[in-house]
Amino acid sequence: MTSFQDFAALCQRIEDTSSSLEMTQMVADFFLMVDDDELEIVSRFIMGLVFPVWSPLQMGIGPSLLYTSVSKASGLPVKEVINLVRETGDVGLAARDALTAAQKAQSTFAVFNEEEPGLSVQNVYNRLIDIANSSGKGSQAARVRHLQFLFSEATPVEAVYLARLAIEELRIGVGEGIVRDAIAAAFNVPKDAVERAYMMTNDLGLVAREAKRAGLDGVTGLDIKLGRPIKMMLAQVSQGIVAVTSEMGTVAVEWKFDGARVQIHKDGDNVSIYSRRLEDVTGSLPDIVDMVRAGVSARSAVLDGEAVVLGQDGKPGAFQQILKRFRRKYDVDTKMGEIPLQLFLFDVVYLNGESLFDMTLVQRRQRLVDCVTPSGTMQVAEQFVTSDVLTIEDIYKQALNAGHEGVMLKNPESLYSPGRRGKHWLKVKPLMETLDLTVVGGEWGEGRRANFIGSYQLACIDPDTGDFLSIGRVGTGITDEMLEELTSRFKELIVVESGKELEFVPQVVFEVAFEEIQKSPTYDSGFALRFPRLVRVRDDKSADEADTHERIEQLYLNQKGRNYNAA
Repeated sequence: MTSFQDFAALCQRIEDTSSSLEMTQMVADFFLMVDDDELEIVSRFIMGLVFPVWSPLQMGIGPSLLYTSVSKASGLPVKEVINLVRETGDVGLAARDALTAAQKAQSTFAVFNEEEPGLSVQNVYNRLIDIANSSGKGSQAARVRHLQFLFSEATPVEAVYLARLAIEELRIGVGEGIVRDAIAAAFNVPKDAVERAYMMTNDLGLVAREAKRAGLDGVTGLDIKLGRPIKMMLAQVSQGIVAVTSEMGTVAVEWKFDGARVQIHKDGDNVSIYSRRLEDVTGSLPDIVDMVRAGVSARSAVLDGEAVVLGQDGKPGAFQQILKRFRRKYDVDTKMGEIPLQLFLFDVVYLNGESLFDMTLVQRRQRLVDCVTPSGTMQVAEQFVTSDVLTIEDIYKQALNAGHEGVMLKNPESLYSPGRRGKHWLKVKPLMETLDLTVVGGEWGEGRRANFIGSYQLACIDPDTGDFLSIGRVGTGITDEMLEELTSRFKELIVVESGKELEFVPQVVFEVAFEEIQKSPTYDSGFALRFPRLVRVRDDKSADEADTHERIEQLYLNQKGRNYNAA
């Protein structure tokens, strides 16, 4: 078995390396020496993931539980562990220092006596599975015991990466791109084949396993599997209707619905529904399940669409209403009656056992229309293929009048590219585009807000490294009701507290409106937002879905003279 010490040493070397090419080679070399059974695990661990993003298993470890576990393993009081976190600014370094500074507990682990000394990658993974499977009464205590055992067995360098891995925040700069390239280099498989396999599976661990097992044949043999969601194709901001039409020529125009994205897997009568974050929300949406069973004739399919709440006036309801449906675990039928949904389907990527990734949008659209019987609650989103700017502007106005966000302008010849933003799908809105930014820090308020977190530090993401780059703070747009709710939520995510300044586990995404993007040396991104205002909490997005630095830069370059209506 591969020792966790070797994995930790690799992470340490990567942290001391600035070159992406060198990082890639280090990871590739490690993949070659890892035991076959552990390659999947290591491929995820190196990105700070324990399970595939679509897995129902969740770690559920917050900072307070982590501090308690380190405290029990080291013998230091929790307050001293927290002080170490504040001093080092890093939960991993704090865990290392705590275990180095105090005698490890020796007599409290009789229940684990059967364990062999020393940690392997498989040992650590098995414990993390046990943690994720802990539920019900006593689950928190069980999680602490498992983590306590791991820390008591860890060397100082292992403790650094155990602590970070427990909260899935490794912070070594290795993202999907480096792991993809490392798999290609290690097992002599073309990068584009690895990329395609990742698109099909949404799991680089699985891709790495197949690349090692059977090389190119193994990788190309991977396909969409019902019940294993793939990333959804994403849209980027457009430079205006005229600019897009001039570049594309003919454009497929659809309304941009003000709802929640869903990916639907149909396998006979079995229907599974996944949110934008690839969480299984089937149990919360029985009405959508019934719509698909009744209205989709395909034996098997993977469908892309939008669930929308429509009021009595026919206009979409508040986004928070939709989230109430998606989060619901109890009294689902009652909530379904209070907040009925409509489903608009606009794409299909798998049909009756066949992947449609190599088909154009027009071809996929025809397959979709052929297998869907419209009803009062489910229909295929209307689409117009045209090169006429006036027609597009008219459709755009209709969408706004109906209460929706604007229009999507799609290249009719575009292929479906999971998880990618590109120039083939573009969105047009009436105002300056809002940004979805990850909350990485905050600051305690003053006066009557002294006991609440009054402002939040925001960050975009570097798509190459996965690092979060600060871009400013937001405190406007937070009502008193939200102030209390957000403070309660973020208290559980505090990893560093220094005076009034806070650092959070990057987990929550804010949608933020702003007047202008400005150049700024103050923030890591090199940009700042002028007059930012919180629009809503994007609970349908994960932290790594924040807007990228590349997009911020493009918005900055495009913002002057932009006119979404016709320019």
